[in-house]
Amino acid sequence: MLATRIRRWKSVALATTAVLVGLTAPALTATPAAATTTAYDSTYYKDAVGKSGTSLKSSLHTIISANVTKISYSAVWNALKVTDQDPNNSSNVILLYSGVSRSKSLNGGDLGDWNREHVWAKSHGDFGEVTGPGTDLHHLRPADVQVNSIRGNLDFDNGGSTVSGGGGSLVDSDSFEPRDADKGDVARMILYMAVRYDGGDGFADLEPNEKVNNGSNPYIGKLSVLKQWNDEDPPSAFEEKRNQTIYDTYQHNRNPFIDHPEWVESIW
Repeated sequence: MLATRIRRWKSVALATTAVLVGLTAPALTATPAAATTTAYDSTYYKDAVGKSGTSLKSSLHTIISANVTKISYSAVWNALKVTDQDPNNSSNVILLYSGVSRSKSLNGGDLGDWNREHVWAKSHGDFGEVTGPGTDLHHLRPADVQVNSIRGNLDFDNGGSTVSGGGGSLVDSDSFEPRDADKGDVARMILYMAVRYDGGDGFADLEPNEKVNNGSNPYIGKLSVLKQWNDEDPPSAFEEKRNQTIYDTYQHNRNPFIDHPEWVESIW
């Protein structure tokens, strides 16, 4: 059962509307995520609630790293068929980036198949497919083989040319922009990884930064864009159900930024 979410929406200050011919309205910025309360605040998150900044990040790392069940990379195939099941067709999964519903049986590496996308590109920190960051379901999603190949290990940023079959995603030489419906998902997956893997467990210390072209460094950018995407695309029912399934059935840990998207701004 999904955690009960009660949003205390912040009031939004609206600019005075000018009704003047030829006046161009200024660009709007994303409103920071509203404060939330979940059923896990008094249990799972009890040591994090009320904290901010580095103290919050440290507490969340301890919480989401404790008593985690790790799965093998081969086991990820079947797990994704459950976590990403199409709510309207139990025979299909919903693909990241494109939003396409595709048969669960079409998992593989051929054109028209779907495969396992590492949203935090595995070359950024060189963790490959090792059990741990390489198999963490909180950042592994089914994606069209061709679209996944186009994304490659690019950092995330705005702009670029339309990705064929990408549902509105864009790409250029140094970055990838997911379709609007997946932007918040991507941001929260990246930031989960940055909190979960801090260099203390034998893996690289993963961190977001303000760069693209990070290469094999354990960084992914751009943080300012990811924060904007987190605000613009709040957690959906699909994303929340996925988080719950991973917690209940597989890893037994949660992505805190799905439960509390406002924690992104508090930490970064």
